[in-house]
Amino acid sequence: MARKRPATRLIGLEALAQAAECLRTLAHPHRLRMVQMLLSGRYAVGELADACEIPSHMASEHLRLMQRCGLLSSEREGRKTFYAVAEPHLASIMECVETRFG
Repeated sequence: MARKRPATRLIGLEALAQAAECLRTLAHPHRLRMVQMLLSGRYAVGELADACEIPSHMASEHLRLMQRCGLLSSEREGRKTFYAVAEPHLASIMECVETRFG
């Protein structure tokens, strides 16, 4: 006789599609490095670009993609744009990545 499994609350497919899109956005080494840094505070685009060894315009594009998903927020101060984590669950995702691959 088969054992009965406990009831599992499944997330709706629409919400899972949104989650998949955000996870696809995160799934890039430069973006993961940026998130890793941003979890400790806000950074200017140039600082993030330097840490990833990429030009500022490429870093800006990565940051815009993550902001569009609601993962990051930005604030302009003079000529500089500073980014910060807007999604508190990013810390859990990065902890998982660091535990598995770090």
